Amino acid sequence: MRFVHCSDVHITADYLAQPFFRLGWRRWVALAELAVGGRARAYRRAPETLAAIAREARAQKADHLILSGDLTAYALDSEFEGARAALSGWVEDRTRCTVIPGNHDVYTPGSERSRRFERYFGHLLESDLPEHCREGAFPFVRLVGEEAAVIGLKSARVPPVPGISNGLIGPAQLEGLHALVKDPRLAGRALLVVVHHAPLTPRGRADKWTHGLRDAEALCRLLPGPRHAVLHGHIHHRYHHLATAERPHIFGAGSSTMAGREGYWVIDVSQGQVVGGEKHVPQVSG
Repeated sequence: MRFVHCSDVHITADYLAQPFFRLGWRRWVALAELAVGGRARAYRRAPETLAAIAREARAQKADHLILSGDLTAYALDSEFEGARAALSGWVEDRTRCTVIPGNHDVYTPGSERSRRFERYFGHLLESDLPEHCREGAFPFVRLVGEEAAVIGLKSARVPPVPGISNGLIGPAQLEGLHALVKDPRLAGRALLVVVHHAPLTPRGRADKWTHGLRDAEALCRLLPGPRHAVLHGHIHHRYHHLATAERPHIFGAGSSTMAGREGYWVIDVSQGQVVGGEKHVPQVSG
């Protein structure tokens, strides 16, 4: 079976055209990152790049497309709309697509309170085994064919202030994940666990407190060996740490649409094991 994994696509609206006072103070701070930091320029072609990844996933005959969060720049409706449009037919079929929120998708308390992510992608959070959900829809599970299952976790939380972007799965979801791993209905299947924040950096270390996954060790302890893989984003570099007896495969998709760093993973599963992944760069016309 074949899975395409992308992340951190950051569909970015024209913030200078937005009503200034409706943006709120958090997005006012972010305007400096967009303009002075070059973020708006880096993601100018994000919709076209995400659409190219979706097209190539079909050409690759992928069984399932996974997007591990940060669909938006700062959680505007128009950005969610743009991400959904770029994913096209994939997002209409929950049996073939998994999308979870990243920290940029819950950037403001209002975006979380109004369930803005769920407004556009909530149908993808429905679980095939809902009795294991512990925090709202999470963890949810999608049975893919006879050899694999995709499990979605939520680590993205509204940041207290811009600049702090760490993640937390929390004990309730981890307990639900533990129950899923032990569920006999998943026996013999490879388990691809999707979470936004990275368990390890490209160097194989824990990320810094302000940016990392606070319960990364607890997550990895539940998923030892090559039957398991964690698919994440958040760190804008693409890398893979092989599974060991103590931890799963770890696939970081990087930022799939960032100018100069475009790319995604094609991950293969065979006989209930994750057998490898290959990096691809999307071909964007124009």
